[in-house]
Amino acid sequence: MLSPHPPANHELLYEADDRPSLPLTIGMGMQNSALNLASVVLTPTILITTAGYGEAYLNWAIFAALIVSGIATIAQTMRFGRIGAGYILIMGSTAAFLAVSVNALESGGPALLATLIIVSSFVQFILGSRMAALRRVFTPTVAGTVLMLIPVSIAPIVFGKLTDAPATAAAAAAPVTALVTLAASVLVALRLTGIWRLWAPAIGLVSGSLAGAAFGIYDFERVIAAPWIGLPDFSAYPGIDLGFGTVFWALLPGFVIVTLVGAMDTLGDTIAIQRLSWRKPRAIDFRSVQGAINADGLGNLLSGIFGTVPNTTYGNSIAVVEITGVAARRVGVCIGLLFILLAFLPKLVAVVVAMPGPVAGAYLAVIVSLLFVFGVKILINDGLDYRKSLIVGFAFWVGLSFQFDLMFPVLLEGPLGEILGNGMTAGGITVILLSGFLDLTRARPRRLQTRLSTEALPEIDAFLCEFADRMRFDESARTRLRAVGEETLHILLGDSQDQPDRDLLLVARADGKAADLEFIAGGSDMNLEDQLALLSEGVADIPNESEAPLRLLRHYATSVKHQQYHGTDIATIRLEPQAAV
Repeated sequence: MLSPHPPANHELLYEADDRPSLPLTIGMGMQNSALNLASVVLTPTILITTAGYGEAYLNWAIFAALIVSGIATIAQTMRFGRIGAGYILIMGSTAAFLAVSVNALESGGPALLATLIIVSSFVQFILGSRMAALRRVFTPTVAGTVLMLIPVSIAPIVFGKLTDAPATAAAAAAPVTALVTLAASVLVALRLTGIWRLWAPAIGLVSGSLAGAAFGIYDFERVIAAPWIGLPDFSAYPGIDLGFGTVFWALLPGFVIVTLVGAMDTLGDTIAIQRLSWRKPRAIDFRSVQGAINADGLGNLLSGIFGTVPNTTYGNSIAVVEITGVAARRVGVCIGLLFILLAFLPKLVAVVVAMPGPVAGAYLAVIVSLLFVFGVKILINDGLDYRKSLIVGFAFWVGLSFQFDLMFPVLLEGPLGEILGNGMTAGGITVILLSGFLDLTRARPRRLQTRLSTEALPEIDAFLCEFADRMRFDESARTRLRAVGEETLHILLGDSQDQPDRDLLLVARADGKAADLEFIAGGSDMNLEDQLALLSEGVADIPNESEAPLRLLRHYATSVKHQQYHGTDIATIRLEPQAAV
């Protein structure tokens, strides 16, 4: 199968470039804002109350979180240069950083937290700019394992919130409120379908708040005291700690690892929203993915500068597009503007902040459980052989052991204990080291560095002949391999024949009896997968001189995958000896 496009999205009402009416745009914006408001507000609330900081900093952090989420959502949607996906991807506060952020607040205060967020945000900019080169370092195995460990590291926070009730409250107040929230969230999500399933978390929060109000632990005084329109106390702005002391360096690895995993989450969300935002299927544009990761980095950079919690993309915006059929960018802009507007409406925000601790804890338990499952899905989709399974299982066990001081706690004191005391960091470092060891010790691929030019064809052909000899290909497979090399070269050249500034790296890997070829060249605007799809559909707008290489490539190759990044094209061609010629 040469072009694994999903089926056409016939139910889509408005594509990304369409302009729905203003009432529909505002209505969709309000629906999405309402769905995500609690997530944006509750994360800084849980973080700051867990760390024991006061009202002034809490109000500032919530105000800043809404502002940053609005700006980042607009940047994701509009795609300014290389920043933004160009699709509806809602940005908001993320619970993934809760464990490391609590450590930062308890160890060095809000200014240290801001500095750690700012420094770690540059990791996303680096990944966004060098995504093609780093694709073998930052793997699904690493991301999936760390995502599974995030609930482990957040567990103490979750259980602390589940029992967080005033001393004067009834003994049953905390457990009953938490159980009502959990039951409503989970049971509604299990039984309802369509748009109602998306409202399950909100229904759980409302149900839990009503139960808390019955026990007298819902903070009505906060809601009554909050003004309808207002600003936070600007003197609560925490600033930035430029001391870069021992605590900073001890906590930085944890922030970097979570930032990398957040980038993987953004990658998955961007691919999903691309597939849903067009009626006619298209190949995945990895330049859009790079833009999404850069926008994620911008959101975290602004979060640190503004003194609030980090943010990331929200996957439920994808579900809303799938259900409603509205993928127009102007809806994403409306959502961002509404987030910014809500920052200046403290009374509406106070309704969420006033929710009892057990409600917030139960909500967080549902969210982190989904993070665990998302990590498992990443690992399964990537494929779990014996070696990967051993790496994942051992790293998870290491993270669990270090999180709860089950492994040599006496030896983990001082700076080393600060780094490895968080299970997500310990497990993340373990999976990175073991994956790196596995990659370094496996059979090395064959490489050829040359120019993207017709004059390089004899050199490429000789390289592929040598590779075919090493693979012990028969004459038929050898001919196919050489033909694939020739036709792929002609297609990558296109109309830009013999440009002297375009290099080509050809990587040949053996996969059992099959062969994988990677053609890594300078960037272009043409996508091989899209061209092959047009050819298969009989579309006549492909120039005749371009059809022959495409048809031959489709004939000889088993599969073709074309990833386009800013400045880099990677065409991956697979040949299986048993495939019909």
